[in-house]
Amino acid sequence: MTTVSMPGGRPATEEQARAVQDALRGRVVLDEAGPPPGTGRVTGVDVAYDDERDLVVAAAVTLDAATLGVLAEATAVGRVAFPYVPGLLAFREIPTVLAALDTLPGPPGLVVCDGYGLAHPRRFGLACHLGVLTGLPTIGVAKNPFTFTYDAPAGERGSASPLLAGDEEVGRALRTRDAVKPVFVSVGHRVSLDNACAHTLALTPRHRLPETTRRADALCRRVLQAATIRHAPASRHPRS
Repeated sequence: MTTVSMPGGRPATEEQARAVQDALRGRVVLDEAGPPPGTGRVTGVDVAYDDERDLVVAAAVTLDAATLGVLAEATAVGRVAFPYVPGLLAFREIPTVLAALDTLPGPPGLVVCDGYGLAHPRRFGLACHLGVLTGLPTIGVAKNPFTFTYDAPAGERGSASPLLAGDEEVGRALRTRDAVKPVFVSVGHRVSLDNACAHTLALTPRHRLPETTRRADALCRRVLQAATIRHAPASRHPRS
């Protein structure tokens, strides 16, 4: 994996971060179908925070796309590099996520982000950002529709409806379980929306969320718990 540097280095202000988004957004590739669902490797990435100690943990878990068996896991622990600003969350997560991906022993294949791609106010969510920086095919599968609107899809698994910003389709609400709240799929980089939805269905044989997300979430939470214990101040005992 070859990582492209962010223009101007790591931004320190909201204005600089938005300028980086503007500079990178034009590099998003939207005319590739992406790898066929159920083949090769697929990697989930997720992060967990301890804001009190200024820690962020990223996890990357690679699965065999056909069997959903775990092939590799990697984590990285870092300091939060950017304040919380809606629409700029990628800047808090990207450095540690890249570090986790770089630690994987093999190629990640398709990368599934717990968040957004084009379904973002500036059309450049984490999945787009990560895809452009790494060149990897990426998609975003989010738990809620952010600021966008949609009509509820039919109740059967596999039903979908457009996720809309006005008249623009920025993703899809996709039902991964019968009569269960949909997930919200959007393109990141080098994958079509149809294929992104097909991958999401292939990754959700039993649960609402993709297995990639579930496993990466569990792993980063375990590592964060261990990291916070290591960074906790030693307890003081009164002298007798």
